[in-house]
Amino acid sequence: MTICNYYDSKDIGRILSVSRATAYRIIKKLNSELNKQGYITISGKIPKEYFNARFYC
Repeated sequence: MTICNYYDSKDIGRILSVSRATAYRIIKKLNSELNKQGYITISGKIPKEYFNARFYC
């Protein structure tokens, strides 16, 4: 059983009730923040822990 530590655009869209295009923009912004902090990111995915810390759902 594989445990995924990332959300993709489909997950973000479902969580926030937004379109996939909006979800991609959110992921891009959050990944940009992580890059400025010196982290390596994966395009189109955001770590669950970071997303949950930045959004109150």
